[in-house]
Amino acid sequence: MSDTENTSGDIVPVILAGGSGTRLWPLSREYYPKQLLSLSGDQSLLQDTVLRLADFDHVSSPEVVCNEEHRFLVAEQLREVGVAPGRILLEPVGRNTAPALTLVALDAMMNRGDPVLLVMPADHVIPDREAFHSLVAEGARFADEGKLVTFGIVPSSAATGYGYIRVGDDHAVSAFVEKPDPDTATEYLESGDYLWNSGMFMLKASVWVEELGKYRKDILDASQIAYAAGTHDLDFFRLPLEEFAAIPSESIDYAVMEKTDRAVVLPLDAGWSDIGAWSVLWEVSQRDRAGNALSGDTLVHDTRNSLVMARHRMVATVGVEDLVVVETPDAVLVCHKERAQDVKHIVASLKQSERPEYRFHRRVYRPWGSYEGVDIGERFQVKRLSVKPGAALSLQSHQHRAEHWVVVRGTARVTRGEEELLLTENESTYIPVGMKHRLENPGKIPLEIVEVQSGGYLGEDDIERFDDRYNRHQGDDQGS
Repeated sequence: MSDTENTSGDIVPVILAGGSGTRLWPLSREYYPKQLLSLSGDQSLLQDTVLRLADFDHVSSPEVVCNEEHRFLVAEQLREVGVAPGRILLEPVGRNTAPALTLVALDAMMNRGDPVLLVMPADHVIPDREAFHSLVAEGARFADEGKLVTFGIVPSSAATGYGYIRVGDDHAVSAFVEKPDPDTATEYLESGDYLWNSGMFMLKASVWVEELGKYRKDILDASQIAYAAGTHDLDFFRLPLEEFAAIPSESIDYAVMEKTDRAVVLPLDAGWSDIGAWSVLWEVSQRDRAGNALSGDTLVHDTRNSLVMARHRMVATVGVEDLVVVETPDAVLVCHKERAQDVKHIVASLKQSERPEYRFHRRVYRPWGSYEGVDIGERFQVKRLSVKPGAALSLQSHQHRAEHWVVVRGTARVTRGEEELLLTENESTYIPVGMKHRLENPGKIPLEIVEVQSGGYLGEDDIERFDDRYNRHQGDDQGS
């Protein structure tokens, strides 16, 4: 994809990457949601989405909308696959898809003319790219004529987990319908007049703004105020919390598509899945002769039609059927496949109890690398830090804890008060309470540090930043 400005006739992919994926806990967490995970191949769902049109003609650089907490992870994943985004817009809070698309449309009209926008959620799987490309080309023709195009998925079953679209004459949308009960879904499937609602759209930026102004002028007006107050921050476009939170929360469907007379639907038959639950992942995964989808260090005996995933240690099953078993370093999920949608209730309980497992993995990612908890006890905590080559933690201090750093791999440049140290493997230093300090990796290989914290309070919010090359603010993106 080109990283230049849009030219006439180019399609601008709009990647909606703001979801949380609670039904895929414990792999998906609030600070590392499912679109950043590799679930159906070597690449993450986000990476697969941005590469979906990599060899399609007349495609410009994508616009990505994501939660501001995920900004560095999103930027790094795009960099890994060689995609330079046209813009990464940061949402300080969730406001659903209509405001997200509106802000992208305003940005595109300001900086890229009036392109056709191809709206794609970042958590979809579409194996048949040739079929998808063919439909995108057809959709672009309708969008150029001023239509608002949605892609409907040719249903493979009487699914009750999706909304449906009734198809009228000449591709017109006859109706959007809510998720049906099993009997109604069977009627829809047998009639041949209904498609699953995919949440993908194609439309010109100006057409979206025009139609939104007709049906939800409140969303348009509030979005224009928020966009005008936005600021550039490194590679990101940051939207202010107060103005953004004032935008009414609404979906693209409810805001415009269910009301406009310009909506058309095109059928997509390309193996689509949104991987909305563990049972769906089992359906799209490769399975053994017993119907098991296995990942990681697993050992199964007399096990059938189950999903078993091991991420940290060996997982064994005996004499089970239709189960989901997902192991991570800090949590294990066991549920029946038919109850996979109910995992969201576990996440809600964790959140209500203020347990960290709904937000973080044991390994927490930062723009400079990552850290992982190793041990914790009364007045002490041990972490393992990995700092990317050329990266640095912020210049900071702590009011309640001291830190010991031991280099186990690579070379560390340490700012310690007024002095600067260069440490190599098996060398260490001590940071007293309240002392300004910074850790940098001047080398060409990852720097691995064992950090021992000691003190009366060891929370990640005990940090005062004095300088940060990633423009993180006080209280923003807690941690070093």
